[in-house]
Amino acid sequence: MFEPIPSASDYPSPTPAAPNLWPLADGVFAPPVAAPVEPDAATDDERPTRPAPSLSPASSAAPQEMPRMLSILGVRICDARRTTAVELLSAALAGSPARPRLVYFVNAHTLNLAAADPQYRRVLNGADYVFGDGTGVRWAARLQGIRIRDNLCGTDLIPQLLAANADRGCRMFLLGGNEALIDSAARRAAELFPGWQIAGRHHGYLDAAASLDAVAAINAAEPHLLLVGMGNPRQERWLAKYRQRLRVPLCAAVGGLFHYWAGDLRRAPRWLRRIGAEWLGILFQQPHKAQRYLLGNPLFLWRIGRAWLAARLGPRRLSAE
Repeated sequence: MFEPIPSASDYPSPTPAAPNLWPLADGVFAPPVAAPVEPDAATDDERPTRPAPSLSPASSAAPQEMPRMLSILGVRICDARRTTAVELLSAALAGSPARPRLVYFVNAHTLNLAAADPQYRRVLNGADYVFGDGTGVRWAARLQGIRIRDNLCGTDLIPQLLAANADRGCRMFLLGGNEALIDSAARRAAELFPGWQIAGRHHGYLDAAASLDAVAAINAAEPHLLLVGMGNPRQERWLAKYRQRLRVPLCAAVGGLFHYWAGDLRRAPRWLRRIGAEWLGILFQQPHKAQRYLLGNPLFLWRIGRAWLAARLGPRRLSAE
């Protein structure tokens, strides 16, 4: 019933974009807004000055269709073709470690959390790329008259990014889960993507002191890509807090990806994913998430429905009714 994680050869390899590719703020794709810096974050003067890890150049081909921005429950989401997203992230791998690019993926659950927590919403909006994942995001966009170009799920997009850059001499670091999980995930990632070097790994049970140790280990490993799998909202909060200390060109919050790599979870059947119901496969394997889906999904529909009415009736008329 459930499917294994594909290997690198199973993914198409979009042509990576040039390292300096960055869309202009022309109304199609606005530049990101920096996330609030936590009090203990390092300043620019405190950052080490070690040069960026060397990386073979990517192709100079630019995306054929630039992303566009939309807002769902106050979270700015980048709507892009899958190939375009891979090209943009491939370019970011060759960026400066002094200014890490952050990549988040949001679904109905993440947007519910952001709707209830303005600080978390600011964290999400501080990322360079926030991609929409799931049927809830697609429905919310349709209420705005927008048809989502591609469903950008981190469980698919990150492996596609790895496959597309398998011959560039890239290094990645894995952060999250317990020791057994992260060890299994790292071994499996090395098997799936032999063109990538596993620069290091670290468990995700971190207090403030352990977080600083983890940051030091990450920086010493000089990866091009940091994958953080701690679950929402912890992984995004952690990246926003330590962004100023990290020396990694690209950092991605990947949710349950390590569980798939470790074999704790298996992908739902393709037909279930095609109809936007992969959450049923997750719920079958992780029944403790029943509240998230069985209560959270109706709550999300209520929130986007209310936002749609407010946009047409006006917030004052809606509250009066």
